[in-house]
Amino acid sequence: MPATLQEFFLKQKEAARKRSREVFALIRPEHMAWKPEARALTVAETLRHLWTSEEGVRRLALHGDFSYQEARMPKGLSAVMGAPGNLEEELQHLERVHRETLAEVAARPPEILDEERANPALGIRRKVSVLLFSINDHEIHHRAVLMVYLRMLGRPAPEPFILPPKS
Repeated sequence: MPATLQEFFLKQKEAARKRSREVFALIRPEHMAWKPEARALTVAETLRHLWTSEEGVRRLALHGDFSYQEARMPKGLSAVMGAPGNLEEELQHLERVHRETLAEVAARPPEILDEERANPALGIRRKVSVLLFSINDHEIHHRAVLMVYLRMLGRPAPEPFILPPKS
């Protein structure tokens, strides 16, 4: 029997995080304050943005809670992120939020992915499935940003399309 959309999301989320962990492992505490230019996010802010965004989008998708978007959209990232912690703290938050997303999505009936969330005042109208898959897309995007940052810092980042040698 083919996988449900819910099962496919969960599998894709695990696969995306596996690759992200490879990149996260290359980040050092001394990298956390670095950014390539004044308007960019620092490494620490990028890590914090990943988990705070996932938490906010998950609450919207699964609970219809628009509070993250209501603060984020008019006021910007600073309104929803808070101050980043150290590397260990941010990585712990990333893993906690990842586990919570997996557990919450797995606990829901598959039909929830067909439901829609709408907030006309914010111009948002999306299916739950689209919102959930956007979490994965967002992580992949920021993983690539971190890979570029690491290369700029002289740290080799894993190439996405090269298979590791067989052992």
